[in-house]
Amino acid sequence: MVSIIRRPFGVEQRPDDRFRQVTFTVFNTRLHEKEPFETIEEGLVRMYNCGPTVYNRQHIGNYRSFLFADTLRRWLEYLGYDVRQVMNITDVGHLLDDADEGEDKIEAQARREKLDPKAISEAYTAKFLEDIGALGFLPAMVYPRATDHIPEMLDIIDGLLEKGYAYQVDGNVYYDVTKFARYGELSGNRVEDLEAGARVEVRDDKRHAADFALWKEDPLHIMKWKTHLGEHGFPGWHIECSAMARKHLGDRIDVHTGGEDNIFPHHECEIAQSEAFTGETFARYWMHAKFLQVDGGKMAKSLGNVYTLDDVSERGFSMRALRYCLIRGHYRQPLNFTWEILESSAAALSKLDDLVARLRRAAGEQRESTDTERAALDRMRAGFEEGMNDDLNVPEAVAALFKYRGDIEKDGVGREAASAALAFLERANGVLGVLELESEDLSTDVEAQIEARESARTAKDWAEADRIRDELLALGIVLEDTPDGVLWKRAR
Repeated sequence: MVSIIRRPFGVEQRPDDRFRQVTFTVFNTRLHEKEPFETIEEGLVRMYNCGPTVYNRQHIGNYRSFLFADTLRRWLEYLGYDVRQVMNITDVGHLLDDADEGEDKIEAQARREKLDPKAISEAYTAKFLEDIGALGFLPAMVYPRATDHIPEMLDIIDGLLEKGYAYQVDGNVYYDVTKFARYGELSGNRVEDLEAGARVEVRDDKRHAADFALWKEDPLHIMKWKTHLGEHGFPGWHIECSAMARKHLGDRIDVHTGGEDNIFPHHECEIAQSEAFTGETFARYWMHAKFLQVDGGKMAKSLGNVYTLDDVSERGFSMRALRYCLIRGHYRQPLNFTWEILESSAAALSKLDDLVARLRRAAGEQRESTDTERAALDRMRAGFEEGMNDDLNVPEAVAALFKYRGDIEKDGVGREAASAALAFLERANGVLGVLELESEDLSTDVEAQIEARESARTAKDWAEADRIRDELLALGIVLEDTPDGVLWKRAR
């Protein structure tokens, strides 16, 4: 069954925020340059994200790409758009090495685990949905499964055959890339340069080495469908996304995202088959995230560095820290992961927690705000928005928050500015999803200990003050003495 989850808006909107599309620029892979973001229909974004192939547990590298899509969706909603987000689930047809030959990834895993392929896909789909919930993703409008969209795929395939873009040989249907003049525009590959055996598998039944499969005939394939094309057929990987995007978003979409490994052949083939079938531009913007590196290199099972969320939890880190770690860099730049970097990400979040604690304390006091403090708040808001509007420059946006923390440490903050800053951080967190903004009450006993420590400090009984501080630390309460009084926070 198709799993549909209706979602609320990710952030509160203000009337003056609606459709500020002229300020947002994105890097369009198809044009190889930045351009202003403009939608097909005012106020509405149709966005398709390439999701997981559910043959195993997704690793943190996968989640870097998925979190990029989540951050993009959140920023678009911050700007006031209604975002119709679709993220697919590939549960058939994705062959090993992304080629037209070899074993289906899900069937290969089913053979290893001695299970039915459907059991494999269902189990790992459930785990994927559990993981993205733990990481704080906003749920997509729909998570369509490829196996639920066979009729939609056949509809496109029949149309491509009728228009002469595809041909059938012994039950196999291939797309003739020489018929589509723009093939290679996204990736920069030219048909004449795709030599036989270099990037694609050579088959005698193909007209050209670069032609790709829309439908495969294989009696040995476990997941197969009896159709007018043959008795034992199953879809090619590329046709699945074209069919699911068209089913749920229409012939034309605004944004299509994925990892950099999707650019060729997957997204290149999506463009060719969708645009040949509809005669329309398939996606206005193509956006791709770079790979996540681990310890400065590639992830590999042989190196033991293909980490899942369970590995992160077992090391004692929160999913909030991992989310921040994976979004902290610009999506178009390589990002390195080490346990030390994750530790520093957790420490960075503690500083932002400290910012929230300072603002909450100041908002409850009576001191009026100064023009200097209001200007610091304006700089934080402007810096955050300028960063995000510049092709989702999260590092620049987050730097504005840390700069503001330094400003109020230096100059303090009055009640009005503190309240306004907390309100803005709530909106900013609708984009980042990493701040802890809910106030947390202490137990009566802990409050009494903090008051006792303050009394000991006043009496200059430093030994007693230190003893109470250490006792609180053992309970996970960290105290910080400031000119404005004592601040507390939970140890991370």
